Amino acid sequence: MSLPSLFLLAVGLSMDAFAVSVCKGLAMKKITLQKAAVVGLWFGFFQALMPALGYLLGRQFERYITSIDHWIAFCLLGLIGANMIREALSPEEDEADDSLDVRTMFLLAVATSIDALAVGITFAFLNVRLLSAVTFIGCTTFLLSAVGVKIGNVFGTRYKAKAEIAGGVILILLGTRILLEHLGVLA
Repeated sequence: MSLPSLFLLAVGLSMDAFAVSVCKGLAMKKITLQKAAVVGLWFGFFQALMPALGYLLGRQFERYITSIDHWIAFCLLGLIGANMIREALSPEEDEADDSLDVRTMFLLAVATSIDALAVGITFAFLNVRLLSAVTFIGCTTFLLSAVGVKIGNVFGTRYKAKAEIAGGVILILLGTRILLEHLGVLA
């Protein structure tokens, strides 16, 4: 996987965490560097952990599905992206909560990184250097989440849906690119 593709993937996966970070920032009366770092560390760690776990799961089944791996990557990324777009367009409002306790942050970190688990499964079938990829994804998510807290505090939820839609579109486009490269349409 090329660096530009990995960058787009990392940004796409980070959008759920970014959107939740914006909500966290919105709920905080006063933000500090420490609070932004706590949010970033939770989301960044789980965005790095989940693809690694997905990779390990995918390796268990690799020999059975290598002939259709590109279709699996296309479908998983497409479904994840479409779900992100659907959630962004949903009229349901997420309730703003400024709590950074372990239980709250654990649940949010897991919820926003489930899609990264599925992406990790696709890593098992692609030419991906896992340690570099998950480190890059984790660091990207950390930065975007920490910045999201500040943006949320300053701008509110104005950009939350747009961030989720952008993340969904990026994931769909990456899945399409993987499929087209495998089919020989893209070089």
